Amino acid sequence: MPHTIPQNMTAVLLTGHGGFETLDYRNDVSVPQPKDNEVLIRVAAAGINNTDINTRIGWYSKTVTSATQSGGSEGYDALDNDDASWSGIPLQFPRIQGADICGHIVAVGGGVNSARMGERVLVRSMMANPDNPDSDQTMNCITIGSERDGGFAQYVAAPAHETFAVLSSWSDAELASIPCAYSTAENILHRLNLIELNPVQERVLITGASGGVGSAAVQLAKRRGAYVIAVASSTKHAAVLGLGADEVIDRNDDLIRKLGENTIDVVVDVVAGPKWPNYLKLLKVGGRYGTVGAIAGPLVELDVRTLYLKDLTLMGSTFQDRAVFENLITYIENDDIKPVLAKTYPLKDIAAAQQDFLDKKFTGKLVLIPPR
Repeated sequence: MPHTIPQNMTAVLLTGHGGFETLDYRNDVSVPQPKDNEVLIRVAAAGINNTDINTRIGWYSKTVTSATQSGGSEGYDALDNDDASWSGIPLQFPRIQGADICGHIVAVGGGVNSARMGERVLVRSMMANPDNPDSDQTMNCITIGSERDGGFAQYVAAPAHETFAVLSSWSDAELASIPCAYSTAENILHRLNLIELNPVQERVLITGASGGVGSAAVQLAKRRGAYVIAVASSTKHAAVLGLGADEVIDRNDDLIRKLGENTIDVVVDVVAGPKWPNYLKLLKVGGRYGTVGAIAGPLVELDVRTLYLKDLTLMGSTFQDRAVFENLITYIENDDIKPVLAKTYPLKDIAAAQQDFLDKKFTGKLVLIPPR
């Protein structure tokens, strides 16, 4: 039976950079119309990510030097709005955030096969820039929920070629836990050349292992056959071991004393902050370090001698090849990975959900459910 699409929908509008007061829950927002080569998705669930909070508070601005939690609830008094988005390009307000989208296609624009109607889909969160789709450079990509409206709403329009059908027994909320966190983790492991079936099992240290990206990285590194050492708070050790980690170390422990210098092949880091120099000390000669976040603080101290005398590779990771998301769809459909869903919230409780996200008392992902 065809779905009747209303004129207006419920959505959360981000009205500017700041605290929770900038999240405006409305029920009179116009439903987007799919343009040529786009689809309209009725959102079933939308996951919360650190980037949602970073974008809301303007943490990406170079004027901010502290950890995410420092302004997560109330924002910052002084902020340069001109560089407060991840891309360095001023954000356009109002904006509907939400990069993790699971839903069903209910309408298609010109050039899209109508047979796609009814598909249950995931949307690739880090998209090719439609103005330069063949480029592989970071500044030529966009994020749904940042450069275009996202999933914190009942409906969202998305490019058809960035919208992937998925056949899975997982719930909508479980599927919505995947796009941003798992593609981020899969991408950094791919770029760090952590090879499946490597005859020499590599030792991988993963920081922030109980969070969305960290818990994804644990599973995906194990899938590649690595020996995974995870860092998480003591209350979450059992959960992280359940994801496949071989060892879990408390985040307050002395990693050098626990593991010894020159014992790790690969570090996957989402934390950074004051403990960052220890990660390079842990790496073996020729080791690789990759970062996809800096929740404990973006400014770190680097002894360049450690970098060049140990022949280390340091890598940041944002832009993702299309194959990364295609691989994730395959992993889901083959049950090679499992979702780590901590809790769901109605969309109207977005501020409470983000506060819980900041409090970090959970393992995995928090997901919002819009009104039916």
